[in-house]
Amino acid sequence: MSDILPFLTSDLPGVGGVIKSRPEDFFVEEIPAYEPSGSGTHVYAQIEKKGLGTREALDRIARALNIQRRDIGTAGLKDAHAVARQWISIEHIEPARLEQLSLAEVRVIKTSRHTNKLKPGHLRGNRFAVRLRRLAMPPEEALAIAEKTLAILVAKGVPNYFGPQRFGNHRNNHLLGRALARNDADGFMDEFLGRPNAEFDSATVFKARSLYEQGQYEEAIKSWPGQFADHRRALRAIIAGKGKKKRGLFTVDKHLQGLFISAYQSDLFNRVLAARMPDIDRVLQGDMAYKHDNGACFRVEQPEVEQPRCERFEISPTGPLIGQRTTRLTGPAGEIENPILEAESLGQSESGHMKRLGARGGRRPLRFQPRNAGLKSGLDDLGPYLELRFELDAGCYATTLISEITKDRAAETTEVAEGEE
Repeated sequence: MSDILPFLTSDLPGVGGVIKSRPEDFFVEEIPAYEPSGSGTHVYAQIEKKGLGTREALDRIARALNIQRRDIGTAGLKDAHAVARQWISIEHIEPARLEQLSLAEVRVIKTSRHTNKLKPGHLRGNRFAVRLRRLAMPPEEALAIAEKTLAILVAKGVPNYFGPQRFGNHRNNHLLGRALARNDADGFMDEFLGRPNAEFDSATVFKARSLYEQGQYEEAIKSWPGQFADHRRALRAIIAGKGKKKRGLFTVDKHLQGLFISAYQSDLFNRVLAARMPDIDRVLQGDMAYKHDNGACFRVEQPEVEQPRCERFEISPTGPLIGQRTTRLTGPAGEIENPILEAESLGQSESGHMKRLGARGGRRPLRFQPRNAGLKSGLDDLGPYLELRFELDAGCYATTLISEITKDRAAETTEVAEGEE
């Protein structure tokens, strides 16, 4: 994982501050891809949850209705340390049953009907209201600096980095993905079960990793905490295979392996984006430009012709999500990106391993634009604060925007992206 990701607004100071002093300080509301039609067998409900992850909220709803959690459709996952409004769907249920639910930290705001189940991706974006507290300067000064920073972000875009949570608590998911892409079972298991790191590991996990590195596999099994079932299962397979680590790799959940491959793609994208900073609002010859109206990409042959469209945020330069379908850049754009990818020495064999785990490849815009953005300072029972309001497309990290204002990347580890929790 890239440890140092440059800020776009590095010429402006950060205002400091912390988010999520309490759940109400981080409000997020889904902007649905479509409105329910009002008729159909699926009941849609907008819920508001406070201080709960989406999965926990769905578990409580499922238990109250005596149904399975998988019967509940959602468009995305939302942070636990927040007040979040999102839509769910359940088929063949009376709206009144949902409207009458009385659950701790979950309430139903409204219901409607539609013809299909709500599925991941049925989401246009999210609306945020975030309060920063414990600022590094008086609120009036912070407001003035934040307004300058936000104006640049709206005009040029926010760097579309993948957040650090994608790389796991041990900050090594991308290294696991790299080993998987190379079909390197020994390297994968050594990274998965070893490499103790006191900065990220709890005392028990640090001990388990250390025992693995010492070859004490039986003792390591006993030391892994209960939630690390994949790690214990892999160790048992290695023991049964008389030390063959390939046996351990076969036991690791394929969905989990896919997440590791995705983290590897994300790390390479972040490295390319960092190399393109701060000119993420400029297209170069040989770029593959992203069309924001429909998600299509095209080759930039005449950057002077396309640049006005980039300035209007109709198009943006892109970075790679490496895989078989990733279109390589040419010209000046390729001179920046290609050396980073070529250093990985990824051939057809590696691309094939990645494809089998769901990573076909593609391209992703280097920036995103906040909409309806605004700032204000205020005072409440917890003291002074700076409040940011903005809307983002689905899959964009609000904390990436916030960190440009605070100049502190620590808060980025606290946000859940769509599809993660």
